[in-house]
Amino acid sequence: MINISHKPYSLREAVAKAILCVSSVDTIRTIQDRKVPKGDIFEFGRAAGLLGIKKTADIIPDCHPLPIEYAHIHYEIIGLEIHILVEVHTIYKTGIEVEAMHGASVVALTIYDMLKPIDKGVFISTINLVSKKGGKSDFQPSNGRITASVVVCSDSIFQGVAQDKAGKWLVTQLLGLGIEIDQPICIPDEAEAITDLAKKLSGTDEDTVLASNPEMIVDHNRPKDLVIFVGGTGLSARDITPETIRPLLTREIDGIMEIARNYGQQRMPYAMLSRGIAGCIDRTLVITFPGSSKGVKQSFDALFPSVLHVFDIMDGQGHGT
Repeated sequence: MINISHKPYSLREAVAKAILCVSSVDTIRTIQDRKVPKGDIFEFGRAAGLLGIKKTADIIPDCHPLPIEYAHIHYEIIGLEIHILVEVHTIYKTGIEVEAMHGASVVALTIYDMLKPIDKGVFISTINLVSKKGGKSDFQPSNGRITASVVVCSDSIFQGVAQDKAGKWLVTQLLGLGIEIDQPICIPDEAEAITDLAKKLSGTDEDTVLASNPEMIVDHNRPKDLVIFVGGTGLSARDITPETIRPLLTREIDGIMEIARNYGQQRMPYAMLSRGIAGCIDRTLVITFPGSSKGVKQSFDALFPSVLHVFDIMDGQGHGT
């Protein structure tokens, strides 16, 4: 089975459709009059379909068992066709479309079995997925262009004693989301360096040359949309990133790091000790990640791409909460 342990929970919905065809109007009339010898095909089909939905993981080897939060089976007779619509909802880490399709197929087979004694020409025409919702693909931002910077706060990496892996990994992931970003910027765990860089990247400082990186010039007419600071969110004496960033924020967004910590805590019992914060400096979203590679990966998986919806809200294209 595919590993889904890194995925967050979200509302997932799917609608599947099966079409069963009969050979005569007499069969349709017998169905409508509830005179099929084996019983009411719609009630039997509904019961069998609900059971089929719940038992999908027992039948399809690679399907994950998941909770069924809602299931509905709807019928419509069109000419000589019986249209079967199956809608299923769950709040889980993976999609529920196979459950919906399995349910539709079980309903169709049940009705086929009940009708074949009175109609030798009955057959199942199609079974297909009509729609699905949920997961990361439904939460991509509509904003067409997002610029970002990753800042690694680490004395040892800045001094060349250690290598940066977390920052480079994060840059690669952001590039995969279509975000415009350069290689990570490395600075020491010092309040002045963190403040200087946060102001420069958000376009809130008049100076144009970064003291922490004199070769880097910032275009203040185009501040970064997103800045992620990696490191300095722990409990050691040199971990000062949250204290340094918080006074610069024009609006703190508590929910971002609440989700990141909750996600991490489900996977590692020390995530609660991270003191990361998030918020906006004017129109720049600033997020502080832990310094470890695992912490960065978990924070990214918990927040992206849905956190990018903040830019749609600021542009007036999304719905606030």
